Amino acid sequence: MGRIICAGLGPGDPDLISVKSDRVVRGARHVAYFRKPGRRGMARQIVEGMLRADVCEYAMEYPVTTELPFDSPDYIDQLARFYDDWADRLAALALAEDVVVLCEGDPFLYGSFQHIWSRLRHRAEVEVIAGIPGMVGCWNSAGQPITWGDDILTVLAGTLPEEELREQMVRSDALVIMKTGRNLPKVARALRAVGRLEDAVLVERGTMSGERIRPLAEVDAADCPYFAIVLVHGQGRRPEVGGSE
Repeated sequence: MGRIICAGLGPGDPDLISVKSDRVVRGARHVAYFRKPGRRGMARQIVEGMLRADVCEYAMEYPVTTELPFDSPDYIDQLARFYDDWADRLAALALAEDVVVLCEGDPFLYGSFQHIWSRLRHRAEVEVIAGIPGMVGCWNSAGQPITWGDDILTVLAGTLPEEELREQMVRSDALVIMKTGRNLPKVARALRAVGRLEDAVLVERGTMSGERIRPLAEVDAADCPYFAIVLVHGQGRRPEVGGSE
């Protein structure tokens, strides 16, 4: 009986893969990864040059991504059947030997593997290797602390209704807003409404080739890549203790 091992690959830079994930990926005979049809897949790009010569690869191609509203019945049904199918296929492969599933970032932070895990955790031996979350890579690329002192950090999904985004934004000192993409105009409007737009930055492809960091107020919000995160850095609720420059 093998295992299903999900290797968290970190934010994108191969040098930020953990030692454990690196070891597991390099030794794997069976490797699976998510991707859009016709694309290579970000997780697969991260491990380029790391896989053994005789590896068997399994591209798990999403049946739908942004073509339908994420909360529509058709979208939900297609994704559910997709995860059901791949859970069965991975479980069958793991009857004989280990299968490694690649996941950018950390698998348990908005990761697609969560849906596989929820279907297999009582059926097979599943191990998840933690990875540096994409947001961590982004705020380090931005070159300043995301929080100071007692700052409250809130992680939001750009898919939330605009009113709820505004409500959460006013309660926090520092913000990470994920799942931007086509939601970026809504996110920008919400930040403007609560007076935080001028403090926000958009980090595109953080730690990866082609990384770009810009003030959100200067970005055409209608043109946002998939791998992009909005950051609003905390300013500190009280003076920092310690030395000064």
